Amino acid sequence: MKSDYSRDIFKQLEETMKRLDKMESTLENTKIKHKIEIGHLNDKIDSLGKENAALKIENTRLKDDNERLRRIINNDSTNSSLPPSSDEKPVKAANEFNHRNKTKKKQGAQKGHKGTTLTKAKVKEQIEKGAYDVKIKEIGKRSEHYVTRYVLDLQTRPVATEVRIYADENGKYNIPKEYNSEVTYGDTIKALSVLLYSEGVVANDRIAEVINAISNNTLNISSGTVYNFCASFSTLSEESRKQIENDLLNSVVLYTDGTVVTENGKQAIIRNVSNKQSVMYTALENKKISAMKASVLWGEFMGVFVHDHETALYHFGTDHGECNVHLERYLMKNSEESKNSWSNDMIHFLSGINHAKKKRIAEGDTAFSKEQLDSYSKRYNEILKCGYEQNKKTKGKYAKSEEKKLLNRLKKYKKNHLLFAHKFEVEYSNNMSERDLRKCKNREKMSGGFRTSKGREMFCNILSIIETLKRRKMNIIENIMRIFQKDPAIF
Repeated sequence: MKSDYSRDIFKQLEETMKRLDKMESTLENTKIKHKIEIGHLNDKIDSLGKENAALKIENTRLKDDNERLRRIINNDSTNSSLPPSSDEKPVKAANEFNHRNKTKKKQGAQKGHKGTTLTKAKVKEQIEKGAYDVKIKEIGKRSEHYVTRYVLDLQTRPVATEVRIYADENGKYNIPKEYNSEVTYGDTIKALSVLLYSEGVVANDRIAEVINAISNNTLNISSGTVYNFCASFSTLSEESRKQIENDLLNSVVLYTDGTVVTENGKQAIIRNVSNKQSVMYTALENKKISAMKASVLWGEFMGVFVHDHETALYHFGTDHGECNVHLERYLMKNSEESKNSWSNDMIHFLSGINHAKKKRIAEGDTAFSKEQLDSYSKRYNEILKCGYEQNKKTKGKYAKSEEKKLLNRLKKYKKNHLLFAHKFEVEYSNNMSERDLRKCKNREKMSGGFRTSKGREMFCNILSIIETLKRRKMNIIENIMRIFQKDPAIF
């Protein structure tokens, strides 16, 4: 019997179509499944992309914060305004503080240094002046021949002066005001108290203890009495302080600086103004222009102020010099952070001008030539131009930003940073004024500050007199006593 091939073929076709339908269905399901998977993967990619972007932002912030903290941690007295006492120990050898570098010189006085050792000749000179009382002590059997040695000492035995006040023709006793109390203290004790309070930075109760100990506890001075001595001196010194103020007002150049002190738990300011002969301390509430305008000294001075780039001070005086030692610290900090060479070049450039100036002064010159000044100005601009170019490649957000600020400052205040070269009477820095403020910082450390504005003002008044006397090499105790006797010590 013949086979029906058409039927077999139809059946095969039908089976094939079923298989195709099944494969097509499977393929469609696979496509759908893949679409779902692809969609899920795209969502995951988007999520990871957002997470990555957030991590990048966080990483940038952490880098910036790390840079900021590193800048703070790396600050010390060589590259910022921090005092040497804040430096971690040991960061440098003792002879390297204040920018001093090691030398091959031996310790002690150098060749040519004038000594201060007392000699017989100096002692005899003081005896002839009546400055020393003389006692004689003999050792051995007396004869015509002997050798002399001197022992210098102080006598501290208390002296009681009986003041006798007699009646006038009407039988009335005209008792001077200073003798209203039946017992008062003399000017030597008062002067010693004032000196210990200001120069020694000693607390009132300790001053009383010292003086009582010297008198073998026979004087019984209290801390309140010591305070009254100082308060009285502050008032009586007004005339002498006016003379100091007049000397400062008549100066060509003044140096000024301010420091923060504590007053009753809050911050206050002590600012000083000085020249080579005088120094004045003023108690201010802050460093604002309005606070300084209250002082006659600031309002009337018509000369050059040298300071640490305090822009508020540009409202006073007729010209301004910037402290370049202060600037050197910022330049050094920039060299450390940016690794750029321009800031180190500026340090060597400015200090080189100062060295050349000192040499000229030693030779009797009073100014640089115009050609020399023009070359200095040109070199200054070249260093700044190099700085701006290097700043474009500086890494680190804060380092780049701070470097740009420093460059802008140097550009804007070029005249003020180079004023010391144009005017030989202007110093390279205001270190004179910074040294004058050390007593204020010592008091802050020793006593923790002041309790009242009156106490801060009293401290400033006393220190103005003491530091001016020292600067003029005048006898301190003697002139404090003169002021207690209502006789101006400085005129």
